[in-house]
Amino acid sequence: MPRTLLSAAFLLLFALPAMAADKPNFVWIMTEDNSSHFVKMFDPTGAPTPNIEALAKEGFTYDRAFSNAPVCSVARTTLFTSCYAPRIGTFYHRKSFVVPMPEGVKMFPAYLKAAGYYTTNNSKEDYNAQKSKDVWDDSSKKASWRNRKPGQPFFHVQTYTTTHESSLHFPEEDILNKPTETDPETVFIPPHHPRSETFKYTYARYHDRIMDVDRQVGELVAELKKDGLLETTFIFCFSDHGGVLPRGKGYAYDTGLKVPLVIRIPEKFRDQIPDKVGTRIGRFVSFVDFGPTVLNLAGVKGSDQVDGLIFEGYYNQSLAERNESFGYASRMDEKYDMVRTLRKGKYRYVRSFEPFNFDGLMNNYRYEMAAYRDWKKLYDAGQLNDIQSQFFEARPSEMLFDCEADPYEVNNLAGDPAHEKKLVEMRGRLNDILSGMPDLGFYPEHVLAAEAGDNPVAFGQKHKEEIAKMLEVANLQLVSFTQAKPKLENALASSDPWQRLWGAIACSAQGEVAMPLAGKLKDIAANDPQPVVRVRAAEYLALFAGVDPNPVLKKAIADAETATEANEILNSVVMLRDGKPGYKIEISPADLKHVTGNRGELNRRIKYLTGK
Repeated sequence: MPRTLLSAAFLLLFALPAMAADKPNFVWIMTEDNSSHFVKMFDPTGAPTPNIEALAKEGFTYDRAFSNAPVCSVARTTLFTSCYAPRIGTFYHRKSFVVPMPEGVKMFPAYLKAAGYYTTNNSKEDYNAQKSKDVWDDSSKKASWRNRKPGQPFFHVQTYTTTHESSLHFPEEDILNKPTETDPETVFIPPHHPRSETFKYTYARYHDRIMDVDRQVGELVAELKKDGLLETTFIFCFSDHGGVLPRGKGYAYDTGLKVPLVIRIPEKFRDQIPDKVGTRIGRFVSFVDFGPTVLNLAGVKGSDQVDGLIFEGYYNQSLAERNESFGYASRMDEKYDMVRTLRKGKYRYVRSFEPFNFDGLMNNYRYEMAAYRDWKKLYDAGQLNDIQSQFFEARPSEMLFDCEADPYEVNNLAGDPAHEKKLVEMRGRLNDILSGMPDLGFYPEHVLAAEAGDNPVAFGQKHKEEIAKMLEVANLQLVSFTQAKPKLENALASSDPWQRLWGAIACSAQGEVAMPLAGKLKDIAANDPQPVVRVRAAEYLALFAGVDPNPVLKKAIADAETATEANEILNSVVMLRDGKPGYKIEISPADLKHVTGNRGELNRRIKYLTGK
């Protein structure tokens, strides 16, 4: 090696703080269900958080930080695997099956542990991938950095449930009987929500929870200071995904994905970080990037088979900066949907692959919140304006929002000629991401459970061409029916059942103009060997041809073999019963006694449909 290069390498080696005797510590403070829209340091209408603001003054505030999923198990799995969930098969919330980690990849704390770090988690896990035994030294409610060996560096995760969705599962009488610290009359209510007494109280109560969790953040920081660790510890403070107010958690909009992120830089390493403390950072960061970034700051090598990039480092280290964030929402508890989204610059592109599955489709856990029930009641009574009603009506297949001018994403620019170029750009980029992965969400969940559960990544690579064809069929809902018709006919006649499925879904997204294909859809509804394909054809006929779906639905339920397959069918039952025009569909628990497998989500649907 030339002497100059050898000298440079020597100096860099001893300059980096990742030497064994000089490793930084890391603490992640994770609040739950809290988007940046509700925190004053990110949005003037939010709640004050003086302790988090104090961390920001000694570090960085990230104005474009995003969870990749709007719900905890999928977001948390993305966070710790550093992999996109639709690629590795971990994208369903309340998993029906747990998948192995991709070959050559471990949850990133395992690499820290192997390098001598004491790794602790207090205490929520909720992963959709199989955790190996070498991830945590301790993952429990007693886990603490204080249990490590003397001088041992540590990585500690502290999750506070104070702001969790369940904190807003209060009885309606609380509105009168339990006053809030925040005055309900002063809270900002965004345009998609009604300014009812229930919503004002719910917002005020949530602001109180945010102030409560800020106090907890302050207490933990004080503990680090007491232990003499504050000046050697990087503190990441963020939420596990977006906010819990209705159409936040569980929905792939900015309110469900954009998280408050502050990183405090310890005194010992501040002169080694290029950005100046107190700075607001505008570059994009996503959950998939957090693990690689911590490993980089610790000087520890992880896997090169992950999707994450490094967004913070020492000196003039070259960082791979993002200009976008990819997001995904599929099944949330028992509610099925398939939404993929891309935030780039000030724009968010939202691709709804099943737009007739309106946002407000019943999810039992969501509707335990009084605000959800109030919103639905006002909609049914005809007391909402057009913007407030969007939640309960079919969505466009694609939406484009200017998140700076329209932070609550109520003005769809997808049909605006002035934004056509941006729409085409975002659509093309998202298509490239989905086909490149490839996205396993194009297969029904019960198929993945049966055929891909042992190795989803290998399954995806094996079927990459088939997935690309499914995406092509699904995208026929974005062009005129005249243009789409020949390819839809081919899809509906395909020997591949999942092309037939996406052909039927695309017809439903096209709407009444697809009636020339009603004859073929009737044949599929009556005769297709796959129950879920028959149901998708029946959906179109019910929505646009006035054909009673009951015979097809009842036969499909009888033919379903697993609880997951049956739950996919019941999603259509709920949509056709609760949506427009609304069909009377009676289901009995006895109709589903024969199905096998995990019945957790299926039982939620049965309870809603039957009360039993």
